[in-house]
Amino acid sequence: MLKISRKRRRQWIGLSVGFFITSICYVVLSHPANEDYLSKGPLNTGHEELQCSSCHTSAKGNVFQQLQANVMHTVGLRRTEANFGTENVDTQKCLACHDRENDRHPLHRFEEPRFAEARQELGVTQCESCHQEHNGVRITQTNLGYCQSCHEDTEMKNDPLEISHKELIAKKNWNTCLQCHDFHGNHIYEASATLKDTIPIAEIKAYFEGEDSPYADIKKYYATTEEEFLAEAKE
Repeated sequence: MLKISRKRRRQWIGLSVGFFITSICYVVLSHPANEDYLSKGPLNTGHEELQCSSCHTSAKGNVFQQLQANVMHTVGLRRTEANFGTENVDTQKCLACHDRENDRHPLHRFEEPRFAEARQELGVTQCESCHQEHNGVRITQTNLGYCQSCHEDTEMKNDPLEISHKELIAKKNWNTCLQCHDFHGNHIYEASATLKDTIPIAEIKAYFEGEDSPYADIKKYYATTEEEFLAEAKE
């Protein structure tokens, strides 16, 4: 009869207990009710009702296939890596709910060659450049004067403000842009004709941090809800 040493027996017991505890934790944490324990931070404003699976969809293949594909990539037998566990959350996932034709600053505009320098300066390459998730806010872009990157040469023939845009630009008052202009142009409101009547910077910062919009309550476009998105995906 094969005799197992005490040391080897303790190792097997340790491995078995570790595997058992790991399995229990995996099952418990995989339950939708426990998603908050897995999240690296609070969901941004407007996303509070979403589930993890709304954005973190399952990757193609099973765990073994995903491991196999990544091992092959490591040794040079495969060109690209494979997503492990879940698909990467990229701009296309965002656009599935937020894409619209009348966006004043759609992401593809920043990809135009003429904006290469501005793109490098501003660091805008995807939605999360300004809307980084799991921060419990609306916008994580902290530079309120980012309009400078593309609009330094702006001039208007019939300027609607009592202070011309040319003068504001000359004085480098770039923070004033957002006091009149909703960046994506989605809120329905009438811009002020005098600078003193524009939206205070403090209210804009509060909006970035998740407070109500200072521009307007009515929008031209409302993001697709999770139910609508899933229904469209089935069609």
